[in-house]
Amino acid sequence: MPSAALDTLRHVFGYDRFRGEQGQIVEHVTGGGDALVLMPTGGGKSLCYQLPALLRAGTAIVVSPLIALMQDQVEALRQLGVRAAFLNSSLDARSAAQVEQQLVDDGLDLLYVAPERLLTARFLALLERTQIALFAIDEAHCVSQWGHDFRPEYRQLTLLHERWPQVPRIALTATADAPTRREIVERLALEDARQFVSSFDRPNIRYNVAAKHNSRRQLLDFLEGHANASGIVYCLSRRKVEATAELLVEQGVNALPYHAGLDAATRATHQRRFLHEDGIVMVATIAFGMGIDKPDVRFVAHLDLPKSLEGYYQETGRAGRDGEASEAWLAYGLGDAVLLRKMIAEGEASEERKRLENAKLDALIGYCESTGCRRQSLLAYFGEAHGGGCGHCDNCLLPPRVWDATEAARKALSCAYRTGQRFGAAHLIDVLRGADNAKVRQFGHHTVSTYGIGSELDASRWRSVFRQLVAAGLLEADFDSFGALRLTQAATPLLRGEHQLHLREDPNKRERTRRRNDTTASINRALSPDAEARFDTLRNWRSSTAREQNVPAYVIFHDATLRSIAQHHPHTLTALAAISGVGAGKLERYGEAVLDVLQRD
Repeated sequence: MPSAALDTLRHVFGYDRFRGEQGQIVEHVTGGGDALVLMPTGGGKSLCYQLPALLRAGTAIVVSPLIALMQDQVEALRQLGVRAAFLNSSLDARSAAQVEQQLVDDGLDLLYVAPERLLTARFLALLERTQIALFAIDEAHCVSQWGHDFRPEYRQLTLLHERWPQVPRIALTATADAPTRREIVERLALEDARQFVSSFDRPNIRYNVAAKHNSRRQLLDFLEGHANASGIVYCLSRRKVEATAELLVEQGVNALPYHAGLDAATRATHQRRFLHEDGIVMVATIAFGMGIDKPDVRFVAHLDLPKSLEGYYQETGRAGRDGEASEAWLAYGLGDAVLLRKMIAEGEASEERKRLENAKLDALIGYCESTGCRRQSLLAYFGEAHGGGCGHCDNCLLPPRVWDATEAARKALSCAYRTGQRFGAAHLIDVLRGADNAKVRQFGHHTVSTYGIGSELDASRWRSVFRQLVAAGLLEADFDSFGALRLTQAATPLLRGEHQLHLREDPNKRERTRRRNDTTASINRALSPDAEARFDTLRNWRSSTAREQNVPAYVIFHDATLRSIAQHHPHTLTALAAISGVGAGKLERYGEAVLDVLQRD
């Protein structure tokens, strides 16, 4: 690696070495090569174009899809002493004209711009008068029409190569399976680009999937282990977002709602508070997410099943961008799968698209029901081999028991058949357990042969059985009959006694508590009491400093850097400069203040 790159890495960004393939990517792009970079969130994608931008002559043009993302990255770069700016609709005419003049005068190292603005005749004319260092196309998966972040303007970005063939391009994304990767290459004309595919593994994230039994109580129990931490709670509907946010506020959690039904000003205010303040929990639909550059999100919780493993990976990837221990928690139940199947069936998409969405949902359900290593299952979906036994997911830490559920499954399937395949799981469980209620008597189901034959299992155990039978494809929901469960052809061999079936045993309350406590102990990395006190003092100083500048706290210093400062307790500027994440710009701007805080502590 050329010394200029390492010198700039240390002097500007405050890091002594590259991570993973960062060094190779920087060298390739700095040398004028095109690149497609697939790197997980938190893996350091931005550095792969920011550093070449400083090493090459001219201004790097960064195509970014979201205003908030541009603003945060520009502010973080300015804190480092880098000449960065953005052009978007948040600027008034005078401010935009000043940025344009800086661009023409070679006064910028990086300029962030949305694809819509970049493609205008006015902006293209400005570029004709500019020395361009490189084009960086961030969030490149937006080119895929199959993705939920599709932006049609991304497909027109081949114009950049056509008009400036000598300028290197780097396309970057954190979420692209093999088909999406091929689409990026085709749509952006990157056939000759060198591809850098990093591991999709996020070893600092612990993955947990909980069988849903009382999701509100389960969420509150989960949050006990993340007091005063920043996090995101995803819900499927706007109504559930509002109700969940209200519940958390009532319980003393600093929570805010976010969904497309809120007015734009409220959404902007809530997002800004989440980015700028410590300890905010955002309760949101997937309308909130892409471009969230907050590094110290300690958890992402899903109260409802996402739509695909890609979506799940992308959403959980918003936790732990700073590399610190974080958690992804998902509560999953039969109703989630049935509702999503219904949404797919009733959607306006083509049959081809519906088949694809059902296949993606099948893969996600398979992940949820897996008895093996979560990390192995997740990475396999993206075509990456993993040996399993990660030691950092619920299944590895407390391996689920598996039981011979052949007889129970036959009873469940027979009950669905004997009652006419017209009822959902709740009613079938009542019949199996011999409940004496109005609905059972109304339909005469107290007289069917399966009435009372399942009294040996409690309702929770039966819900688990039905959930897993649906996941295994032995039962399916009839959406025209309000989610009634009916048998599939795959159930026939089991009913005939030709097959056996083993199912996972959901953990009981004591085991769920043990999992939660084990997780909390792992997530809360221990500092000595003195270092912990210094860390808290430094965080308070950082919050105050960020408020004064009206910037997110993390652009001052990341938690990881503050934790290292607290641990090493430097007494001089030279010692502080040796801390990872403290570059020359940060040292000059904040060095004396940090030492003063440490001295007062």
